[in-house]
Amino acid sequence: MTVGALILASITIITVNARGGTGAIGGVRGLVGEITSPVFSAVDAVVSPVGNLLAGTINYGRVQRENEQLRAALARLETQAALNSTAAQQLAQLMALEHLPYLGTLPLVTAQTIDVNRSNFEATITLNKGRSSGILVGMPVVSSAGLVGAVVAVSNATATVRLITDSSSSVSVDGSSNPADAGIAQGQGPGKNLDVSFLPAGVSVQRGQLFSTSGLQGGLFPGGIPVGTVTSRSSVAGSGSVGVTLQPVVDLSNLAYVDVVQWEATS
Repeated sequence: MTVGALILASITIITVNARGGTGAIGGVRGLVGEITSPVFSAVDAVVSPVGNLLAGTINYGRVQRENEQLRAALARLETQAALNSTAAQQLAQLMALEHLPYLGTLPLVTAQTIDVNRSNFEATITLNKGRSSGILVGMPVVSSAGLVGAVVAVSNATATVRLITDSSSSVSVDGSSNPADAGIAQGQGPGKNLDVSFLPAGVSVQRGQLFSTSGLQGGLFPGGIPVGTVTSRSSVAGSGSVGVTLQPVVDLSNLAYVDVVQWEATS
């Protein structure tokens, strides 16, 4: 009935418009328009969402493909940004190794880290240079910031470095120019600070103080290489010594390039 009424009203309006009716006929045309206009609006309000839904359903596959393409492009950009950031960090490390004032004129071999081995207690890295480049077991390994560790194994083309945080690592260190104030910094495992023992009870130690290799006769490392900064100090009862904890100055979790110091300990 509604559809029939709408059809009849449409025919009436068309007829009136065609005849250009005036007066009473024009009034009828206006009245019909007032009556049918709300009906048309209501029908449009119902039909339009359905049409939009059908259009969205038809275009869903295309929109989904476009979204997938956009997500893939975003992922590529994020990956490239991360690679650029990593490359910039590695370049900065490499350039910083060109000048190490704490080593003076000691000869160096710059090498790249190609493998990292970290367990609860062991911490080593593998370098892409070895015996053919003049690297020998026992040689110190440093970064621009300070001591990394020492070479413990070498082949013709690679070298294994034990980091100072390795539980088997020990370094003679001091926080002053007095060799008598030296202690032994022992590794406690990857990501942990170093524990320093055998420091004389009267030695002056402050939080944030820098400790470097002592360079004592027969030591494994030349003197003056930064090792770590003091994070805590404690007295060892009945031993006449103090204990110190050092935070390594080198970020050992981010070693792209290092220098191997061509130096051998003397007895």
